[in-house]
Amino acid sequence: MKNSKGIWKKAFVLTLVGGLAFWLANYAISRTAIAAEYRAAMSISYYPMLLESLVGGLIIGLWVGYTLLRFFDRIPVKDPILKSVILSSIMLVIITILIGGPSSFYATNNVLRYFIIGTIFNVIRIFALGITIGYVCKRQYKRAMAIYSISKKERLENESNYLP
Repeated sequence: MKNSKGIWKKAFVLTLVGGLAFWLANYAISRTAIAAEYRAAMSISYYPMLLESLVGGLIIGLWVGYTLLRFFDRIPVKDPILKSVILSSIMLVIITILIGGPSSFYATNNVLRYFIIGTIFNVIRIFALGITIGYVCKRQYKRAMAIYSISKKERLENESNYLP
């Protein structure tokens, strides 16, 4: 998959579906009472948060999707969904360290409670992104392998027609 000509086209598709999955998970979470409490404690406005989650999901989706396609053979498991979840987990750790922790310390007095709530929200959103990207990648990979096997079969048939 690393040397395919359409890696950016495939990464773009993975970015879009991953960002959409992230946003939908965020939207579902935002409708809960605990999310309303979290937004109030962290002074987060609702509508800008929805837009920011879409942009954030697209950024994370691009990172996960491109890395998945670029290093597909180097990730130790065979299933694309597990590969994507592994990459999403790495992204979750990075986001938790760089964004989740510091924002909890500066915004509230009850740091541990809101850090755990924010981390749980991120786990749900990022795993939704990872599973969706892995599923779409798996479908792309199956389609590419089917085209490759058909073209290989046609080449073999053409060569056998010209053999003496």
